Amino acid sequence: MALQIETFSNLTGGQSFFKAIGHPLSAGPIAALLARLGKGGKVAVYDPLGFLQPFAEIHGCEALTLAGIYVQNIDWIGRLLLGQPAQPVTALQESGAETVFVVAYDAGRLIAHIRHLLPADAAVVSLDDARLPAEMLGNPRNYLDPLNFATNMALFRDADGHHTRLTTANYWAGYGAKDVSVWCRLFDANGKTLVDWRQDLPNATASLVFDSKEIRARFGLGDFCGSLFIHVIGARGHDVVKYAMDTYGDDAAVLSCTHDANAWPADFYAGLPAPRPGDRVLLWLQNAHPAPIPAGGIGLNLMGRREIVWLDREIPGFGTHALDIAELLPDARWPQQIEIQAGKYVVRPRYEVVQADGRRRIAHANVERTDLKPDPRLPELSNLMGKGFILPAPILPTDRFDSILLPTPMATGQEDLPVAVAIYDPQGREVAQKRLGRLPRRDSVAVELKELVDGHLKGGYGHVELLYDFAEGGSGDGWLHGLFRYEDRQTGHAADSSFGAHIFNTVLTYKNEPQSYAGRAPGLSTRLFLRLGPQPMDTICHLIYAASSPWHALSETELILTSAEGREIATHAVAIPCSGSFFFRYSEVFDAETREKAGEDAYILIRDQTCRLFGFHGLIRENGPKGAFSLDHMFGF
Repeated sequence: MALQIETFSNLTGGQSFFKAIGHPLSAGPIAALLARLGKGGKVAVYDPLGFLQPFAEIHGCEALTLAGIYVQNIDWIGRLLLGQPAQPVTALQESGAETVFVVAYDAGRLIAHIRHLLPADAAVVSLDDARLPAEMLGNPRNYLDPLNFATNMALFRDADGHHTRLTTANYWAGYGAKDVSVWCRLFDANGKTLVDWRQDLPNATASLVFDSKEIRARFGLGDFCGSLFIHVIGARGHDVVKYAMDTYGDDAAVLSCTHDANAWPADFYAGLPAPRPGDRVLLWLQNAHPAPIPAGGIGLNLMGRREIVWLDREIPGFGTHALDIAELLPDARWPQQIEIQAGKYVVRPRYEVVQADGRRRIAHANVERTDLKPDPRLPELSNLMGKGFILPAPILPTDRFDSILLPTPMATGQEDLPVAVAIYDPQGREVAQKRLGRLPRRDSVAVELKELVDGHLKGGYGHVELLYDFAEGGSGDGWLHGLFRYEDRQTGHAADSSFGAHIFNTVLTYKNEPQSYAGRAPGLSTRLFLRLGPQPMDTICHLIYAASSPWHALSETELILTSAEGREIATHAVAIPCSGSFFFRYSEVFDAETREKAGEDAYILIRDQTCRLFGFHGLIRENGPKGAFSLDHMFGF
């Protein structure tokens, strides 16, 4: 059974309650509170806000001797909670309870409302008895303010010559935040705490780097592979903790990068690719909660098939498990794709492809929506919004790299994908197109883009767009996704990137599109974070100026080289043609002297106030056949 908790709403955003009761620093005090209640005689539970069910899902209330469950909302009277029908709170006085447990934070006013209804001599406790320390709250007056729980998790490994490097910036300072700090806890694979630490950030958009190799040395740790829990204290503007995650190794051939974990566990994830013959695919399952994932809590099935195979093992609270998908689906083969029955137990999971030649790369699956229905208006959007939804991705220089596209169903209601592929050169000219027709949900069709680009890009680069194409019928909901795979013919190294479509660069709006990172739609400007890798690696970046309908002929893009302290070092101007793209290396746009001045842990802020760009970042290590590269989409703020 999936956890009966609310984690995210596409209307209201992330939920804070599950974060509050599942925070690593809350687990101990809540357990102690429940232990006291279990020894304190009969307990009446008052649930004025509907938090009892999710609370019990994470922490359990089996040890309580219940005197009754009481609610405020008359529509909830009779609802089964903890196995008992809920009663009106006006009946609380006759419960005979020795203690009343109010399942709420900031409960003072709620308790005052029922003071006259309390049984004689009954004690009152609430979740306020298990709050985080006051110094960790940016808004102590509203405990469940999402900005009090700007948290995320990361897969964090330093073992067997493999290392992890997380990079982000104090972008909260750009929204006026002062004295921001970060509290971290590192868990091992069994959910055991290895180390806690807290560090202050400058009052500037300074870079923030967590390197597993450095952390291991600083705290004298041994090998580890688990989860890094990150809590930003004092956040403003964004309650989302975004980062770029690089994996690198003692061996030069170990290199990959991926996006942040997405802090809200979901029911389903999809876009997990099956292995090619000789390869292995490991699905990294990170328990987002302090309670164990029970055996049978996580399952896999081939996309479009109903047969689900369940993982027959428990994963401890905050524990991490690498599941070889061949254990559950031994016959799955690329280009088949796999749906993850996640039950709201895990954050967006990473997968690791172990190639037959031993090379490894990490990428992520995506959230599969359960709330979407096909929108019959989408076929008509072209009259108003041109191409409408666009899923853009790089075509890396064709003299060295092969690019592959795999459309991926990413909502439970998507029974088909009516799509087409268009290829654009850097100047924004469409040079090739291919209609894929109406792809059934269970069919996985990988498109080798070499077939389309040969003779058009002539060894150069460009970009591909996956678009809706309703010529053969079908339906769409806007949640159009794809997996893009890039292979280096020179080294055999590869990289995966997957993501969803948006409407780009049109002033008309549809629902929340063109998406805006801050404020209401339309989003018609760019603020992207490009992390820069340490030597001897160079940083690569591919910027795409996608446009649903004609927009400004040229972008006015600035590449702002910024030091680790948040100081602007230099700016490089770029003009990208509408529907075109720009591929560059850090070493090509800023000379050695400027890069030296920027120093270690510098980053590039990609800024454009005239259009919305979509970006991809990566690292490249030139070392002959031992070389490697990485690539994934960037984040903005």
